[in-house]
Amino acid sequence: MSRDYKPSPERTKRTSKGSPFFSGLLVGFLLGVAASLAVVMFIKGTDSPFTNLAKPNKPISEKIAETAKNQPEANNNQPDNVDDKTRFDFYTILPGTERKVTPEEIKIKEEQPQAAVQSTYFLQVGAFTTEEDADNMKAKLALQGFEALVQTATIPDKGVWHRVRVGPLNNLDQINKTKAELASNGFKTDLIKVNNENQ
Repeated sequence: MSRDYKPSPERTKRTSKGSPFFSGLLVGFLLGVAASLAVVMFIKGTDSPFTNLAKPNKPISEKIAETAKNQPEANNNQPDNVDDKTRFDFYTILPGTERKVTPEEIKIKEEQPQAAVQSTYFLQVGAFTTEEDADNMKAKLALQGFEALVQTATIPDKGVWHRVRVGPLNNLDQINKTKAELASNGFKTDLIKVNNENQ
């Protein structure tokens, strides 16, 4: 068998210089930062956002001392004779509208019972323009075990609306429990507050 005596070429190992993806990502990032800095400088109209970093700031005590030197001395012994008009008139108007309350008025006020305002809450399930739709919703609620009522209201420029409401509910626990049960059955509700005045 014949042998080849020609020297074989040296095989060189390929050195990996990094992934082209990461080098492209790095170049893109640097270009993005440079572009954003250029936009900031263009918008603000300054040379560089880093110009203030080179100047050391003076301590606050030195700034206060400089401003105190620059201000003329004010003579605190003399009152200011400023003929400025007041900006607002209520300083002069309000004292004239005060009146003293007599003891009889206080007694009358204390003797009058305060009107107790109680709040009653309803969960409104829907509002319909036809009474038939409102009754259908009330029936659906009754099948799920909720007692609902239909309130008819005339709204100016909108006509007659029939509101389907569950309630009255008086405390927060009852409201939250009922609202959660209605939501679990697929009903969206709005909390309505009605004030009742007892005299």
